[in-house]
Amino acid sequence: MSWNDNGNNGSRDPWGNKNDAPDIDEAIKKFKSLVGSFLGGSGGSGDSSGSSPSFKKILPTALVVLIVLYSALGIYTVDAQEEAVILRFGKYSTTKGPGIHWNPPFVDNRFIVNTEKLFTHTTNSSILTKDENIVNVETAVQYKRSNPVFYLLEAASPEDSIAQASESALRHVVGSNSMDNVLTTGREQIAIDVRKRLQERLNAYFTGIEVVTVSIRESRPPDAVKAAFDDVVKAREDEVTLRNEAETYANEVVPIARGAAKRAIQDAEGYKAKVIAEAEGEATRFDQLLKEYTKAPNVTRKRLYIDAVQSVMSNSTKVMIDVKDGNNIMMLPLDQVAAASIARSNQDSEVQNDSNALSGPAIQNLTDQVIEEIRKRQERR
Repeated sequence: MSWNDNGNNGSRDPWGNKNDAPDIDEAIKKFKSLVGSFLGGSGGSGDSSGSSPSFKKILPTALVVLIVLYSALGIYTVDAQEEAVILRFGKYSTTKGPGIHWNPPFVDNRFIVNTEKLFTHTTNSSILTKDENIVNVETAVQYKRSNPVFYLLEAASPEDSIAQASESALRHVVGSNSMDNVLTTGREQIAIDVRKRLQERLNAYFTGIEVVTVSIRESRPPDAVKAAFDDVVKAREDEVTLRNEAETYANEVVPIARGAAKRAIQDAEGYKAKVIAEAEGEATRFDQLLKEYTKAPNVTRKRLYIDAVQSVMSNSTKVMIDVKDGNNIMMLPLDQVAAASIARSNQDSEVQNDSNALSGPAIQNLTDQVIEEIRKRQERR
């Protein structure tokens, strides 16, 4: 017999404590009796020392237990990045955000969707371009399930929809561009256009998917023409290099040429101003000379002749004379005669320049000496 038998209600357990909890065997017997009473049977024989509890006493306890279990089954938690879609008897009821919630089990069905997690779909296709060339384009589409209601209830297969819509958008955009644009400078704009068109298509299908980014991972020509395309790319790179070198050379030469041109213009302007000033001076001098000539023509004429002879003689050290009635040309060493005359007239002064040393008296003395020398040579002949 167990320690908690009804016949020994006042007995104590081996540890000296009074045990008022029902025995496991007794609980099993009570459960069998309850089931038997509910089914209309005897429910089995009771203990010889006690009687089975009645159905009215067990029913409230069972109901409480069932209510507790039912309530516990309806409690659930939604994380910060999730949303819960509630269906009541198979029909959409509400959407619940992050937190602890409760819904009646077997009445409401809940579907929790992560609305912030990023998913990736890749596409690799051979596409015909606008200029009738074939390129291999690989794209990666990152998306998230931003609208869980549409994602679960509106679209039958959202993942298949995004696969088909992304390939359709890619073919449309690439087919509207040339091969060079797809392979080189237009990849970024193509990705932007594909994302825009793909999002419009997904919104039209009510998939509840938001496209975050579209990136062109690789765009290359087919293997059959890859060598020729590499040559084209290399030629384009050489063109860019030569253009950069030409621009660098132009940036070096053009400023120098502009400086030289500016300097030439300034020199020309200076020469122009000089010539104009000299011409104006000569014109003024001629006007003054004309006035003097009008007053005394003979004196002025003689003075002009003497000035001309002085100018010529001061810049020459030798004079060639054609002798009258003779065939010989006599040369007078005026440099030596002038040097001797200058030495005699001013022995203390230092001769710096022959032309500068020929003053008025010296020229007159030199002229007398020349005439005297000519006369002597004519007498000798």
